[in-house]
Amino acid sequence: MASLPIDTAKFTGIICAVPPAPRVANRESGQLRVDRETGKAVFQVGLCLMAGASADVVNVSVAGEPAGVQLGMPVAVRDLVATPWENDGRHGIAFRAAEIRPLNAPASAVKGAGQ
Repeated sequence: MASLPIDTAKFTGIICAVPPAPRVANRESGQLRVDRETGKAVFQVGLCLMAGASADVVNVSVAGEPAGVQLGMPVAVRDLVATPWENDGRHGIAFRAAEIRPLNAPASAVKGAGQ
């Protein structure tokens, strides 16, 4: 299915609701999930996306540990996409970002650089 880009500029705020944690690929061995393009470990961050009078918490995957991102901290998100999925009768939406960083931290100079 196609990935759908999300315009994060439309949100009135984005806050870290769940701190970054590595995603596990194999629960038995403890092997971490690795991004195919970068080879970095994939981390998941719970983000509270606020727009007007509503707010939703979504889990967002990102390659590499988001440095400096902590619980309750306002963050900036680069290249957020939503991808609908279905597997064995289950379905949902997976969120992924190119970068999650503290709001006051400088953006990566080169796309994909940093982590």
